[in-house]
Amino acid sequence: MSKAEGVKSFSLPKLQYDYNALAPYMSEEQLKLHHDKHHQGYVNGANAIFEKLDKARKDNVEIDIKSTLKELSFHIGGHILHSTFWDCMAPTGKGGGNPSGAIADLINKEFGSFERFKMEFTKAANSVEGSGWAVLAMQECVARPLIMQIEKHNINVYPGFRIILALDVWEHAYYMDYKNNRGKFVDGFWNVVNWDYANKVCAMIK
Repeated sequence: MSKAEGVKSFSLPKLQYDYNALAPYMSEEQLKLHHDKHHQGYVNGANAIFEKLDKARKDNVEIDIKSTLKELSFHIGGHILHSTFWDCMAPTGKGGGNPSGAIADLINKEFGSFERFKMEFTKAANSVEGSGWAVLAMQECVARPLIMQIEKHNINVYPGFRIILALDVWEHAYYMDYKNNRGKFVDGFWNVVNWDYANKVCAMIK
């Protein structure tokens, strides 16, 4: 997502690793399709609505605000969550394992152990109805990490909570590698989860 001054649209972020870096847990073909096609689709969708709103305001014409804003929320949610998802993974051999540092302290304090957190997060990911996400998030007002089970990209979101970890469980995230076996894909995520990124987010929350 561009932060350049004056930019009024979204752009597809560049991955911080090669397309084959997550193999065998995510294939090059799967990652390339997910990033270049699906994520790009949400970027394009949001930007098209920006243009629609700008034109309607310029021409002073009415549009269906309810449906337009609902669609905008969907695309923006998809863009933000996907952008975070890429950061939440590290190349095979550099991610996974047990967490350490601030994220480990947060998890142990809230859940009692990493094993308990992993079980709850995995169940959240596997039981999302339809397409959606499992997310670990935190907000300073309660000072505790909470799991969000997001449907689509924008339903059941805790407003204002900073995302620490995000796992995409839409079928487009895994169907080329795992067919309809979401559980196997979720198990694979734990081998590439990026705890360094989680610790960076924790530092920003504090």
